Amino acid sequence: MIRLFKPFLVPLMLLVSLQACKVKYSFSGANIGNAKTFQVNTFVNNAALVEPRISRDFTLALQDILQTQTSLSLTNNNGDLLYEGEITRYYISPITATSQSTAAQNRLTMEVNVRYFNTLDDEKDFEEKFSFYFDYEGGDQLIGSKLDEALEVIFERLTQDIFNRSLADW
Repeated sequence: MIRLFKPFLVPLMLLVSLQACKVKYSFSGANIGNAKTFQVNTFVNNAALVEPRISRDFTLALQDILQTQTSLSLTNNNGDLLYEGEITRYYISPITATSQSTAAQNRLTMEVNVRYFNTLDDEKDFEEKFSFYFDYEGGDQLIGSKLDEALEVIFERLTQDIFNRSLADW
């Protein structure tokens, strides 16, 4: 009879020991502590080059990663965890040139300044800048699906970096 339960003994003991911990972790490695809610205020675009939709789209992307990788609930005010900030840089620059002195490759760069407040543990609060880029061919126009692709790549990296900085304790 004991041999029948032996394969389940170690996983059961591990599960019981994890349940006894005070700190809550998710499978993504997020340490949410006793937090139950989070709030993401709109990231205003203060960059010199204004792409109208990036403020809303970036804010939604940050909300999405927090909802999918934690058990936290999104709230509009009084969140246990608060994310706010602004888009400080959004620009295109050439990174390589052709023999005709035109851009062979361009780079779209976006930088956000993030302020994170943990109302349950103010020692985890921070303000930090995060930046990432997308390279594309110099002859391409950054519109339509090409712009969508660029923003998706940039947002994915920025939101993951913000998530890791604020909630991953590794």
